[in-house]
Amino acid sequence: MIVNAETAPLHNLGMTSNRTRERLVARLGRHGIHRADVLAAIKDTPRHWFVDEALAGRAYEDTALPLGFGQTISQPYVVALMTQALLDHGATGKILEIGTGCGYQTSVLARCVKHIVSVERLRGLLVRARAVLKRQHIANVLTVHGDGFHGWPAEGPYDGIMVTAAPKQLPNALLQQLSATGVLVLPVGPAGNQKLVRICRDGEGFHSVDLGAVSFVPLVKGVR
Repeated sequence: MIVNAETAPLHNLGMTSNRTRERLVARLGRHGIHRADVLAAIKDTPRHWFVDEALAGRAYEDTALPLGFGQTISQPYVVALMTQALLDHGATGKILEIGTGCGYQTSVLARCVKHIVSVERLRGLLVRARAVLKRQHIANVLTVHGDGFHGWPAEGPYDGIMVTAAPKQLPNALLQQLSATGVLVLPVGPAGNQKLVRICRDGEGFHSVDLGAVSFVPLVKGVR
């Protein structure tokens, strides 16, 4: 579980004020993020720790920002929406995250679930993410270097799977790593024509819900 993270005061979290964070949370609430636990996690996660110092002043804008490595830190609304989509289905136990990235989505989700296995293909990003997770005293995340297309079957099955990059087609390996009542949330489709979907498993069957248009970096095979 998280060590002193849920109740930690916001002072010492950085350069931004409570009011700045509260404005972001209020905006998300107006745009359909209804879960109090998700809104609290967004407020309590120091987003400016995940971006370059030159961009820290924009950290609490509701927008994606560049990270380097050809990656971005996701828009807070999208992070909140994907987290809410998992939790609304009851996925609060063991979660597989494909694409640790900078660790921002990981940190938000870690405040809401029991355990996360997070897979990242880029070792440089993974090293950075681990440092920020440690700085927050988050201890319920196992980060691993691997190819997200294969998931991480050694720790499965999972109550929920979240994918933070977009495959052109749904990876079957991820569906097979869901528990009998698990849920998969991911963007899917080519650049310029992606949609966010939630796929729920019911035994051997699956059904999906379209959560709207999105724009993510592509899910890439291999590691480096």
